Amino acid sequence: MPGRTRRLTTLAAALAAISALATGCTGQSGASSSDDPNKEVTLNFWHGWVEPREVKAIEANIERFEKAHPKIKVKVTGNMTDEKINQALRAGGSKAPDVVSSFSTDSVGKFCTSHAFADLNPFLAKSGLDKTKIFPKTLLEYTQFKGNQCTLPLLNDAYGLVYNKTAFTAAGITEPPKTWSQFVADAQTLTKQSGDSYEQLGLMPTFHGYETTPMRLAAQWSPTYFGADGKSNLAKDPAFTKMLNAQKDLVAKLGGYDKLEKFRTTFGDEWSPEHPFHKGLVAMQIDGEWRAAMAKAAGAKFEIATAPLPVPDDQLADYGKGYLSGTVMGIAAKSPKQTAAWELVKFMTTDTDAVVAFSNDIHNIPSTLAALDSPKLQITPEFKTFIDIAKHAKSNTTPAQADGGTYQLTFADFAYGVEKGSVPDLQAGLAKTDQQIDTDIAKAE
Repeated sequence: MPGRTRRLTTLAAALAAISALATGCTGQSGASSSDDPNKEVTLNFWHGWVEPREVKAIEANIERFEKAHPKIKVKVTGNMTDEKINQALRAGGSKAPDVVSSFSTDSVGKFCTSHAFADLNPFLAKSGLDKTKIFPKTLLEYTQFKGNQCTLPLLNDAYGLVYNKTAFTAAGITEPPKTWSQFVADAQTLTKQSGDSYEQLGLMPTFHGYETTPMRLAAQWSPTYFGADGKSNLAKDPAFTKMLNAQKDLVAKLGGYDKLEKFRTTFGDEWSPEHPFHKGLVAMQIDGEWRAAMAKAAGAKFEIATAPLPVPDDQLADYGKGYLSGTVMGIAAKSPKQTAAWELVKFMTTDTDAVVAFSNDIHNIPSTLAALDSPKLQITPEFKTFIDIAKHAKSNTTPAQADGGTYQLTFADFAYGVEKGSVPDLQAGLAKTDQQIDTDIAKAE
């Protein structure tokens, strides 16, 4: 399932909504609600899923919850964007959500800083739950900020390589690339020129190419976005320079930015059967756990396989890692029903059977350690790749910040310029980007 990427119009729009929320929401953080859990209550639960199969999966999980908690009824509202959630939380009242799930993991820092969502640490402690023994470490990193666990993970996404195994065989490639140099060589081998365009492209490498974002690619270099002093670390960490240079080189070797972008404009919608990977126009695709199943459903006429993304040549021992993200779930700080709301959040995020059932229904990665190892989890060979990436000790994510994901937008804008060839001095550009990021975070704090 495409996860949060499909339904967010842009990260910038989501951040704008949360920025407005930060100025209008001063809810209390923590388990301060005094509602009686033994009385009948109806919770308003808002989520962003819209595809019928996914909505049905949510409703099935709610039915399980209500059966286990007969005095708590849940009114479910789907297709809710962060902007709509923001407006409702600011307005408050009986129609506002008590529980929210969001695809905007990049906005967690703002959710926590603005106290729009309650800190769940007191709820966890009162329930006797040790979050470090329930959730993978990386997932905890993107669901809290400076000790405020204002959200919990609700399934997650892992990013890897989905590839056309038939094309690999035809090109004499016997296994997926493990190192960056192998990746570049395979991408060139798989590319078939056709005049000023392509019959088949080994990989669409540009950062506008769907899921090929700078952050997901940088994860293979295990970067450190912020130093111990909290300052942006792009210029000081060689990982960013190496990644940007490697990606710029790949763009050049596959035909250059202008030619690649011209070809990209012919691609079909990312979430339709016309996706270029489905049509055999690209042989390798940086993507999430949903792509293989989507390609099969679209009637792809070739064998599909998956693998972790390649790592830098000097990090071969870390092969198998990748970028992780996911859906988050929290309790509205202004809700007068937080005790009941916690029961719903606890069930959907920590109950192993509930997490596994939801994962099986929408084909996302389970978000608890127990669910990842559950015998009830339905695992195809293509899906197992992403399960293993989620389990890998070196898999990483982009850290939460007070400005939400604004720092990522700033980094991405710079990376667009690098691959296009409009950055004459990479190191000076990274230093300037650091300054902008630090300024934005200081304003947010």
